[in-house]
Amino acid sequence: MLTLAVATRAETYDRLDRALPDHGIEVTHLETTERTIPLSPDGAPYGEFDVGLVYPPRLMEGGVADALLGVPWVNDRESVLTSRNKAEVLARLERAGLPTPETALVSNPASREELVETFERFDPPVVIKPNSTTRGIGITLAHDRDSFLGICDYLSLVHEFPATGDRSFLVQEYLPETRDYRAMVVDGEYVGAVEREGEGWKHNVHAGARATGVDLPGELRGLAERTAAALGIDFLGVDLLVSGDRAVVSETNARPTVDEATKYEPGFDERLAGLIRSRAQG
Repeated sequence: MLTLAVATRAETYDRLDRALPDHGIEVTHLETTERTIPLSPDGAPYGEFDVGLVYPPRLMEGGVADALLGVPWVNDRESVLTSRNKAEVLARLERAGLPTPETALVSNPASREELVETFERFDPPVVIKPNSTTRGIGITLAHDRDSFLGICDYLSLVHEFPATGDRSFLVQEYLPETRDYRAMVVDGEYVGAVEREGEGWKHNVHAGARATGVDLPGELRGLAERTAAALGIDFLGVDLLVSGDRAVVSETNARPTVDEATKYEPGFDERLAGLIRSRAQG
């Protein structure tokens, strides 16, 4: 039986711990944070593993675990960093000819003139979102130029803090009356999706939105699969927004939550187990 390292103890861990042993994979928590770690493999600070599912969320601690364990990962450090960089994802998808919202990257400090010029490229309101946060944190709407510049001023103050690693944010077109989907792709194949619905215009589950399993039409399934292929990421959540007859990829997540089985296509567990075994075998 393979031993799988999973660096979280949230919903994904519990779901996998129930499903994967039936496919010859033992799920074990890889504890990388809130502890002390001797920097020597002789001390065996982590235990023994054959393969990992998604590089640990804290990159510093993850680098130590990666070095000491020496195991392959389903979604390695490069995959996680690519998906976390929202601007890079959108740029790569644009280059691949895939539909995305109109977006501009702001790298602070940017001049007032550049910010005004960027705002005027869009029809208000505009979406402002941090480039590398998750769970919908920090995303807001600016309905006019003064509000937009005020938000930019606040972000500039935050970015002046010396420990801030990412000093960029996105300005993005607002799509009205959207339907919000998270599609899952495993090893190049669509394996299920949920529709996210909330009371406001943001539909993030961690902010209280509901996620209901849905049967996506073929064109959206194909868009999710082409997105994963363009990014070269084997285990990927693809966020799709549909407004009228237009569908775009808004973001991706290389550390997607694995939800209950009813939200996925039949055979999801088998396909994920196959990907894990394939990665373990090199």
